[in-house]
Amino acid sequence: MNTGDTARRRTPIIDLVDYWNHNTASHGWIASIVARRRGDLLDVGCGDGLLLQRCLPVASTLTGIDPDPAAISAATARLASDPKTTLISADFITHAFGDARFDVITFVASLHHMDTAVALDKARQLTRPGGVIAVVGLSRPTWPWLLLDIVRWPVVRLSGVLHHESWPDNIAVTDPAESLTEARALIDAALPGARFRYGMYFRYLVEWVNPE
Repeated sequence: MNTGDTARRRTPIIDLVDYWNHNTASHGWIASIVARRRGDLLDVGCGDGLLLQRCLPVASTLTGIDPDPAAISAATARLASDPKTTLISADFITHAFGDARFDVITFVASLHHMDTAVALDKARQLTRPGGVIAVVGLSRPTWPWLLLDIVRWPVVRLSGVLHHESWPDNIAVTDPAESLTEARALIDAALPGARFRYGMYFRYLVEWVNPE
């Protein structure tokens, strides 16, 4: 049971209001990481820029990258008045960042759209010493995690009702190819020592600190 990308109520991507769903539920956790660093943030798969907007008070600079022009257009509208924000319409893996390095790099429900190993390797190279990679990831449902999802479903559904769960419309949706076990193996190989846990909303959470 992985219904995290199935919307019950849709919010148009051009509607730049605040909203809650299984992805944005992690924004507070990520914002706390950014607040500890107070540095340069790169959000990979930034969508309409809601996470970037929420991190504005606690980041020195903010960069969002997304291959979807409609998402970048929405993010531009949301963040147009902020001079410390840069938005890039491009594929993360093939985009050349030059000498840019970041204190925090985030993937929120975007890593499964890419080659996981390649994307994490590139992110590691772009992370400054002491910097953090934070991932909110989706995985292919498998036992025994599917049983845990079933047990948690009433709480997850209640949270959705209480928070008036909604999802931006016209966003790219891709089913994850890797199981949770496979995803963890790839992450352990690319980010040795990463903290990995399975969260509430059918997502796993990863936090890795660059020791270099």
